[in-house]
Amino acid sequence: MTEITRAEVCAAAVADAFAQDGEIFGSPMGTMPMIGVRLAKLTSNPDLVISDGESLFLGGVPPIFAKADVVEGWIPFRRVFDVVAYGKRHVMMGATQVDKHGNQNISAIGDFAQPKRQLLGSRGAPGNTVNNRTSYWVPKHNTRVFVEKVDIISGVGPKAAKEAGPGASKYNDIHRIISNLGVFDMGGPDDTMRIVSLHPGVTLEEVQEATGFELHVDGEVATTRLPSDAELTIIREMLDPKNFRDREVPPVDAGK
Repeated sequence: MTEITRAEVCAAAVADAFAQDGEIFGSPMGTMPMIGVRLAKLTSNPDLVISDGESLFLGGVPPIFAKADVVEGWIPFRRVFDVVAYGKRHVMMGATQVDKHGNQNISAIGDFAQPKRQLLGSRGAPGNTVNNRTSYWVPKHNTRVFVEKVDIISGVGPKAAKEAGPGASKYNDIHRIISNLGVFDMGGPDDTMRIVSLHPGVTLEEVQEATGFELHVDGEVATTRLPSDAELTIIREMLDPKNFRDREVPPVDAGK
């Protein structure tokens, strides 16, 4: 095998986020989440239910952005809301901003009444975070994304959910935040962001400098695992033969 890239480490980290979910709808949004969820389906969690991201449940596991080879069911957009309300779903979304309490912003930058920049809008983020297990993927870890406090709460973190009451907190589960630098969860004091692992070659000083708040550390910082040879073959030859992953996370040699 050739040297392992940072993108391939990230793909394995995304797969690990879904490894223990069992039979649940894995709902990825974006290139790296799609690779990681499909990798999990082919390795650690064959019970995952996956879709093409548009309207079809997949029976097979085709390359990302390829036409479905085996179709198992139909899930048009309106039916996604039924799944959201039912709760057997793990969604991995993006985040324009995410703060120390796990709140996510994809709505706007600046004051809500007169924002400096209009973004997507909240879309499904509020419903996702109060009904389903939710994770986030951030391809460029920096202080513009990882902020002390988001400008607008689109996705609800655990502290805000608890403050809103059991209707918001009962199913709230911000599982993982994965970036090009590391893996994080909300296990810090007072529901704050904690380092789970840093990718090979990334230092604690580097990730803290790229974060707009203090990350919690429990003891010695772990290193994100490298994908196995079998996983690398799946990523490179089956899931992403056109190498979309390196466009999202430019190559950094992660060693072997």
